[in-house]
Amino acid sequence: MSETAGHDFGHLPPAAAGLGHIFARPKVLAAVCVIALAGLGWFYIALLLAGVGGSFGGFGVTVVELLCRPLSVTSWSVSGIAVVALMWGAMTLAMMLPSAAPMIMTYAGIADTAARKNERIVSPFVLAAGYTAIWFGFSLIAALVQITFTRATLLDNSMMSASGLFSGAIFIGAGRYQFSALKLACLNRCQQPFPFFFANWATTPRGVFRLGLRQGLYCLGCCWAMMLVMFAVGVMNVVWMAGLGMAMTVEKMLTGRRFTHTIGVALIVVGAGIVVTAFAAHWPVRTS
Repeated sequence: MSETAGHDFGHLPPAAAGLGHIFARPKVLAAVCVIALAGLGWFYIALLLAGVGGSFGGFGVTVVELLCRPLSVTSWSVSGIAVVALMWGAMTLAMMLPSAAPMIMTYAGIADTAARKNERIVSPFVLAAGYTAIWFGFSLIAALVQITFTRATLLDNSMMSASGLFSGAIFIGAGRYQFSALKLACLNRCQQPFPFFFANWATTPRGVFRLGLRQGLYCLGCCWAMMLVMFAVGVMNVVWMAGLGMAMTVEKMLTGRRFTHTIGVALIVVGAGIVVTAFAAHWPVRTS
């Protein structure tokens, strides 16, 4: 889907012409894109939570318990696998689209300048489609990993971690990744998308879709480890989803490495605490 500057809306009614001028602006389209796609993810998650709440009859379940309770999936049929993959897809939309907003808005800003010069541009929706395609691919892999963990009894049927050592290892691994060269290189691309777009600008839908794919890969390289923390805290734990999503968004909006390293230290400390607690729970107690 492409659009050009200099649309003629004179033949339309005033209200329609006004909307046409607004939605011909790339920045408006970019904002609509981020809000709509992230909202779609949160809406689907809300539907899943509503189903969980309904399964308890609405009795004895507080709001906090409901938000922190993972979706119970006990069937590993084809339909069950599809539900898990869709669930991860919704999670990636809800958590990652807000963090991609600076990148999408940067593209929209460049496109807006090009549109004012009557140059051909492509809708930000095409860029977002390439970006989300990468994360939907991650969702399929995450669903298969979840099945593997469940069969290995590292996750129970309610998608909660069944091992403190497993949870601690995920936290520590995610924390250490915050200091890795690959993480920092990908984060730099996410924090500064303008040089990438300036050097690789495209004016065809296929070209812009590829830009979205490449930015999605940078984002995946930056954030995959923190996404795996959901296995440690309970898949579909909305409180952690919101917290991690906010952390990844802030991380990409800032410059420097202090915030990234702070998150890494926090994850390692939490993971170490979980491991120590797990060992203490199984430590033999002497009796006199």
